[in-house]
Amino acid sequence: MSGSPADMTFALAAPLRLTAPAKVNLALHVVGRRPDGYHRLESLIAFAGDAGDVLTVAAAPEGADRLVMTGPFGPGLPTDADNILHRTIAVARQVLADAGLRLPPLSVTLDKRLPVAAGIGGGSADAAALLRMIGDAVPAIRDALVAKATTLGADVPMCVAGRAARVSGIGEEIEPLAHLPALHMLLVNPANRRKYKVLVVGTGLAGASAAASLGEQGYNVTALTILDSPRRSHSIAAQGGINAAKNYKNDGDSVYRLFYDTIKGGDYRSREANVHRLAELSVDITDQCVAQGVPFAREYGGLLSNRSFGGAQVSRTFY
Repeated sequence: MSGSPADMTFALAAPLRLTAPAKVNLALHVVGRRPDGYHRLESLIAFAGDAGDVLTVAAAPEGADRLVMTGPFGPGLPTDADNILHRTIAVARQVLADAGLRLPPLSVTLDKRLPVAAGIGGGSADAAALLRMIGDAVPAIRDALVAKATTLGADVPMCVAGRAARVSGIGEEIEPLAHLPALHMLLVNPANRRKYKVLVVGTGLAGASAAASLGEQGYNVTALTILDSPRRSHSIAAQGGINAAKNYKNDGDSVYRLFYDTIKGGDYRSREANVHRLAELSVDITDQCVAQGVPFAREYGGLLSNRSFGGAQVSRTFY
């Protein structure tokens, strides 16, 4: 910084190279919604060690803020005042002004390596990298920058922290994790899906549906079956089936009853939220299988046939 104490200038002695790592949600639960429309959530997050955008920040010789986009996902992105980096500079400039400092025009080159709108915090990570740079240079305003971060995006504060954490609220309540083992993962960009080969082991209802869905989305899919034909897989033949709370027999079946029977059948060890979600989606899952050509048994009138199976007191198993 340079200048008199009444008008000190935040200055960059040399261009700085900043990394903006991808944010990965290891778990994410939406637990409510605030009156202002923001969702309340509970999330477990981590940051990728070697996947992220790269920013180069320098003083702008033109006398005005300048933003240049490069990288595989840079072309075509807007560079006007609505861009989150321009808005971040404006927020930082105001916080610095409140502290009696002046932020000169900046030139930012963004090497955009993270896909846009991919749910991995690309734009928020970029904004956080800028805020972190200024906060590290002027520690006295670091808390004020973090407090303003939510005006840029609900997940910007957690990206400023940049470490594994349990997050709640709308993203501003951050509880860092002291110990999280290294996790090895592959982040697949849907735009490059044709470059990836997916092997689905098993061609029952789950495997066949997964293979068909992935194939429709453009992935190169190989389905592996140990039988003579995928149609002879266990769940499509007479042994077993798939449960759905359609209540075709009007015997009192419901989403709640399927949920309760599944919890009870699992000796009350299952996670209730997941089982309830499965019961809610059971009707749609069965309809998806029908649409994809799963040869369910049918009654003479053409309707899907179902039966009681596995000790259930209602007929909900489609086979």
